[in-house]
Amino acid sequence: MNKELKKKIFDLMIKSRVLEERLIKMNKAGMGFFWLGGPGEEAFNVPLGLLIRKGSGLDYDYLHFHYRQSATMLAMGEEMIGSIRQMHNTITDPYSGGRNFVGHFSKKEWNVVPGSSAIEVQHLAAIGTAEAQRRNKSKGITIVTGGDAGTAEGDFASCLVWASRQKKLLPILIIVTNNNWGISTPYCEVHNKQPIAKRGDGFGIKNAVVNGNDVEASYKAIQNAMDYVRNKRQPFLLEARVSRLYGHSSASGANRANEEDCIPKFEKKLLKEKIIQKGTASEIFEKYDKESRGALQETLGEPKPRPESIFDHVFAERESAMEPTPRWFKR
Repeated sequence: MNKELKKKIFDLMIKSRVLEERLIKMNKAGMGFFWLGGPGEEAFNVPLGLLIRKGSGLDYDYLHFHYRQSATMLAMGEEMIGSIRQMHNTITDPYSGGRNFVGHFSKKEWNVVPGSSAIEVQHLAAIGTAEAQRRNKSKGITIVTGGDAGTAEGDFASCLVWASRQKKLLPILIIVTNNNWGISTPYCEVHNKQPIAKRGDGFGIKNAVVNGNDVEASYKAIQNAMDYVRNKRQPFLLEARVSRLYGHSSASGANRANEEDCIPKFEKKLLKEKIIQKGTASEIFEKYDKESRGALQETLGEPKPRPESIFDHVFAERESAMEPTPRWFKR
């Protein structure tokens, strides 16, 4: 990793943290119904976003994200205002038109498959895009992310089964971000002592564990895993050990937890290497805090979805909210 890449990652890490903290403030101020996100995962999720082969169609990476991927989206080129609009549920929300929780991303031109609140269902959808890419014989791969608690679901096991069939190996990168919690249940009460990644051994799936709070280790691990899947056209299971700095969601209060923070850790390293100066982090924070406040003010002036648009994007025969409300819709 050269100096410019390290500076870029550091900038994006702070940008993501500012966004998440802005969303938490919005929720606590009654400007959003619910918050959940990924503060504490920036050292892993930013490199992931930078390494993705971004585009539309089978020649590019298909992305099945869970709800802690804001840093990945920002690294891919998204702006903060999209998440702020989704938090406030405005009609301008680019991911769901004001219909979904924050962190539920969807972007057709980047192959970002719509996210769901149901735990681990993304692992089943990922089988489909990976199978299409297997048949297409392109360089595109499927990437699916999820948390450690979700690996107890049958959907995760099904993904391992389908990815590892002898003559139909799938080009899929399965990522588990392990923060040692399943909402309020500690990891040790649900899982055994073996790393989650080792479950790949039983399916013949190559696997690795990485310290997700270490930027350089994460970048290298993701790059190696992607290269393997892209060139071998075989599955890879990567487990990243990360922090959960603001709890599971607003349901648990979204209060700061006493866990390792990857941002000051990386800042200390960059200062030692003389890549940044003392005060650089504060300047970046102020820059993005100002941007987030401006985005919030813009969002607060935007309309909410109209009641008559409730069935938009649900039934194919209704293409626009401008059409008359169907007679079978009862108010």
